[in-house]
Amino acid sequence: MAVDFVVSLLLFIFVDNISLFMMKGKHILVGVTGGIAAYKTAYLIRNFVKQGAEVRVVMTEMAKQFITPLTLATLSQNPIAVDFFDPENGQWNSHVSLGLWADCYVIAPATANTLAKMANGVADNLLLTTYLSAKCPTVVAPAMDLDMYRHPATQQNLQTLASRGVTVVEAESGFLASGLEGKGRMAEPETIADAVADIFKRSDKMVGKTVMVTAGPTYEKLDPVRFIGNYSSGKMGYAICEELASRGANVILVSGPVKVSARHKNIKVVKVESAHEMYEACVDNFPKADAAIMTAAVADYTPEFRAEQKIKRIGDMSISLKATEDIAARMGQMKSPSQRLVGFALETNDEEFNAEKKLAKKNLDFIVLNSLNDKGAGFGVDTNKITIIESNGMKTAYDLKPKTEVASDIVSKLEEYL
Repeated sequence: MAVDFVVSLLLFIFVDNISLFMMKGKHILVGVTGGIAAYKTAYLIRNFVKQGAEVRVVMTEMAKQFITPLTLATLSQNPIAVDFFDPENGQWNSHVSLGLWADCYVIAPATANTLAKMANGVADNLLLTTYLSAKCPTVVAPAMDLDMYRHPATQQNLQTLASRGVTVVEAESGFLASGLEGKGRMAEPETIADAVADIFKRSDKMVGKTVMVTAGPTYEKLDPVRFIGNYSSGKMGYAICEELASRGANVILVSGPVKVSARHKNIKVVKVESAHEMYEACVDNFPKADAAIMTAAVADYTPEFRAEQKIKRIGDMSISLKATEDIAARMGQMKSPSQRLVGFALETNDEEFNAEKKLAKKNLDFIVLNSLNDKGAGFGVDTNKITIIESNGMKTAYDLKPKTEVASDIVSKLEEYL
């Protein structure tokens, strides 16, 4: 009993101080906008400094009406930046330098106005231009009245930011400055600090790792103007790439034809069109990687013959197809003992049976199953509902989430294997 108590106590102390190790030496940029919750930011800054982080603060002009720059300068132990240029001392505040300095940019409180500008690329103050220049993870803690928070425009802006990799620390319910009660209160400083610590905790594990990801559909040409394809948008694969890169990994993205784009500087894009081109790119790049995540919806068949000229309408016709190379299976054959391989299975029937069969056949470490029978999952949408099935028989089912959050779940599982 005594031993159990000591072990439990040590575990408590260790877990309670995990964030301390995550924060020490980190550069945290705090953005403060004009909301009554700005007073809480003082506690948030003190939390960061106490845990060993170096903190700098950017304020909007309106934020100065709610909390003084002197207060935040004293707590952060650094001068406060408000304008691009300080006429009193000639100091120039470079949004580019601030964005490059930061390991994490935390905007708390984030008003509806600032969220709308962030979502639409408006850069009319130092806080916003710094956001557009920052290469680090960004965290926003919304704070506003309940009607503003639940307005479709605000919710759409939050979804847009989340889809771009911004971590949204959801507002809490309670009494608001307006006298009403409902959802809109900024999350408590401890909750925001935990979200930042979680980002640092995750990213340290992927630093220096190289991960190959396939994404999007393939187009199998019938003639110069027609092809066999599918509805894959590439959103899931690209979200995984952004998540990997934000955690410090170097990403090789082998992408079929998509309309989405990769933003992070750590993502190298190899563009392909056909299944054969994707096969060759994967064979070439997989030996350089520590792991691969095969999200692409690769065509199983391609035309046996391709017409050099546009096929004219002459009545009924049939097309002879041949099987494409099985890319995931080939990666499973190539995989070294130190490499990890993750597959995807989009199914319409006998979902788990088919996914488990694919898991074993292709020598995968785990497979991500999603079903077209689940509303909100599959091609072209911004959400997904998955089950991760591991080679050891473990199964983990997740709720319907934005694909950015699904990407986080998948990468966290991969981290366990790496």
